[in-house]
Amino acid sequence: MARQGDVSTLTEAKHYVSRLTEPDSPHEAWVIVADDAPVGLVCVSVDDENRSGWFWYWMTDTARGRGWASAAASTIAQWALTTRGLERLELGHRVNNPVSGAVERSAGFVKEGTERAKFLVGGQRIDVDTYGRLSSDPSPSFDPVPIVDG
Repeated sequence: MARQGDVSTLTEAKHYVSRLTEPDSPHEAWVIVADDAPVGLVCVSVDDENRSGWFWYWMTDTARGRGWASAAASTIAQWALTTRGLERLELGHRVNNPVSGAVERSAGFVKEGTERAKFLVGGQRIDVDTYGRLSSDPSPSFDPVPIVDG
């Protein structure tokens, strides 16, 4: 999570989310909560001029493997491309993280390519698979999760 920020406590998580949701922020973020504790985040960094957004998410180690990221990503992507009125969402994941690719595909994103040697991680170049979803793409079948504002 180093690229998104270093969060390891509840206080740090609250500060991190508050920065994302400041009034002048281009981010629209939702916390994924389980048992009254934040376990992840789904966010769209909006480019209003182009009616598009960079879509991203993360989950804590203990919350992975439960389908929560897929459900939240599907719900927020659908919201962004309908209610929010964006026309394109895009995102990418390191090729050494295939589970993230599965989340993206379950949320209706289509692989558009691979950016070779995009990131330098631990002294090694890592490829990144890129995905996109258009408002005109068919919506995947999923059970939406509640979106709660505030």
